[in-house]
Amino acid sequence: MTSVFYKIVPSPAGPLTLVSDGEALTGLWTEKNAPEPGETAELPVFEQTERWLKEYFSGREPDFTPPLRPAGTPFRLRVWELLREIPYGSLTTYGAIAEKLSAAGIKASPRAVGGAVGANPISIIVPCHRVVGADGSLTGYAGGLETKKLLLRLEGSYE
Repeated sequence: MTSVFYKIVPSPAGPLTLVSDGEALTGLWTEKNAPEPGETAELPVFEQTERWLKEYFSGREPDFTPPLRPAGTPFRLRVWELLREIPYGSLTTYGAIAEKLSAAGIKASPRAVGGAVGANPISIIVPCHRVVGADGSLTGYAGGLETKKLLLRLEGSYE
C-alpha cells in the first residue's frame, strides 16, 4: 500500500493542501476543496512545490515543474496534459480542448472536457483555472470563482 503524505502551506489564495505519494505531487487543493489531511511530512517534492508556488504567486511563470503524478482515467490524464500546454497568461475554452482531443482521434465533447477539468487533482500547477466558457465567461472552479479570478488576475488574463 502506498503511503500518502500531506502538507498545508499558506498562499495568497488561502491555505493550500499538498499531497504526495512520497516521490511526486499527487494533489494540490485550495482550502475550499481540500481533503482532510493525514500524515504530514517534509519531502523534497513539497519543497519543490513550495518553491514553484512562491515564484508563481510573485507574478512570474516558474521555469520548472515539481514531479507530478495525478491519478485518473486515460481521458482525464490526456485533458490534464492539454491543460499544462495552456500558456501562462492565456485562456482557452472547453470546446477548444475538445477539438484538440478530436483532432487526435479522441472523441470528446465540451461537457466531457468540463468533467475532466473539474476533476483535476493538482490545481494551479495543472492550470484548470485557464479554461473558460465558450463566451469567455468564468465558469465553475473547484477552489471557488474568487480564487479563479485571483489566479487569472495574477497572470494578467482577467481584469
